[in-house]
Amino acid sequence: MRRAAWAFIENEVWVLKAAGRHALARVLCIANQKGGVGKTTTAVNLADALAKSDRRTLLVDLDPQCNATSALGAKAVDHHPLLMDEPLSDLQVGIYPDTLAVLPGSRNIDDVQRLAASDETDRRHLLSRLATTHATFDTVVIDCPPSLGRLTQTALMASTEVLMPIQCEFFAMEGLTQMIEVIRDVMHSETSQLDFGGILLTMYDPTLELTLEVDAEVRDFFGEVVFETVIPRDINAAEAPSHGQSVLEYAPRCRATRAYIELCMEVLERDDESE
Repeated sequence: MRRAAWAFIENEVWVLKAAGRHALARVLCIANQKGGVGKTTTAVNLADALAKSDRRTLLVDLDPQCNATSALGAKAVDHHPLLMDEPLSDLQVGIYPDTLAVLPGSRNIDDVQRLAASDETDRRHLLSRLATTHATFDTVVIDCPPSLGRLTQTALMASTEVLMPIQCEFFAMEGLTQMIEVIRDVMHSETSQLDFGGILLTMYDPTLELTLEVDAEVRDFFGEVVFETVIPRDINAAEAPSHGQSVLEYAPRCRATRAYIELCMEVLERDDESE
C-alpha cells in the first residue's frame, strides 16, 4: 500500500481512538469487511475466554453464515431471535451455566434483510432488543458478516467497541480505509457509544518473512492501537468448530488457546485502563 494511504488510515484510527466514548455495558463488535481473516474464530474464542474469566458473556451471531452458532455446538434457527417478540433470555442457547450463552443466527433471507434494517423503525427496534442484554451479561460479543453493509453498521451502532482482525498477508490492509470510514461515521452519530478497541493480527506465522514485515509495518503506523497479542496459525483452531467447541475446550494446551487467553487478558486490561 502506498505510504500516503497508510498515513490516511493512521490518522483516521487516532481520530477514532481519541473520539471514543465509554458506556457501562461492554459490547464488543468483531468486524472486518474481508472474509477469511479470523473474524468468527476470534469472536467465538474471545467470548469463551471472557466466560472462563468469570464474565457473563453473550455471543450474538449476526453473520448469515451462522458459523459462530455452529462453532459452539448450537443450531441455526428459522428466525433470528432479535426479530422475534419473545424475551431474548428465552431464545439464548446456554453453553456454560451462568457464564456463556449464544444468540443463534438465522440463514433465512427475509431475516437477513430485516436485520440489515433499511427501515429506521426496524433499526431502532433491533438496537432496543440488543440493549436488553446489557442487564444480564457483563460482556456481549457480536460476530458481524464480512461486509460494510447495513447489518454491520447496525452492529456497530449497538456496540461500545470494535475490534478488527486482520490477516498477516500482502493484502492485509486492503479495504481498511473504507472500514475505518464506516466506523468513523458511526462514532460521530449522536446516539453512538462506539470506541475503537484495536487491531488484531491473525494467522500469524513468525517463520514467514512476509508475516514479520506486515507486523512491523502495522505497528509502525498504528502503535498502541494494535494488540500485543497475535493469533498464530494453528490447525487446532480450524478443527475445533467441527467438534462444536471453542479451541480452548478442544485443545486447551495449544498455541491458539494460549493466544486467545492472552488476548482476553489484554482486552480486560484495556477496559480497566479506560475506567
